[in-house]
Amino acid sequence: MSPVQPYSTGRRKTSTARVFLRPGTGNVKVNGRSFETHFFHELHRMIIRQPLQLSDTLDKFDILITVHGGGMTGQAGAVRHGISRALIIYNPELRPVLKKAGFLTRDPRMKERKKYGQKGARARFQFSKR
Repeated sequence: MSPVQPYSTGRRKTSTARVFLRPGTGNVKVNGRSFETHFFHELHRMIIRQPLQLSDTLDKFDILITVHGGGMTGQAGAVRHGISRALIIYNPELRPVLKKAGFLTRDPRMKERKKYGQKGARARFQFSKR
């Protein structure tokens, strides 16, 4: 059937999250710390819980997450992507539900690079006629 410990990688912006699902009671550890300590904003915690609530597996797994790179919003998006992909490995029947919600699509938006001779990606240095 499915592996005992599904593993998946999620990405968003410059963040990468490794997600391990283990049968359990809903305990979430992020980088060895508690879920609430790492993601202190309720919005980020809500983003991460979305695939679990959608698939009714909120209390079925203990989740071990290692995440690095980027900021809190990027990390939360990467964790959501990783959890969604791991749930598919655990139960392929969840795929249509998670795909319809858009949780399996890697968000392609990245920061545009700064160009030479300019102040930023699009901003120019101030022009002086005289």
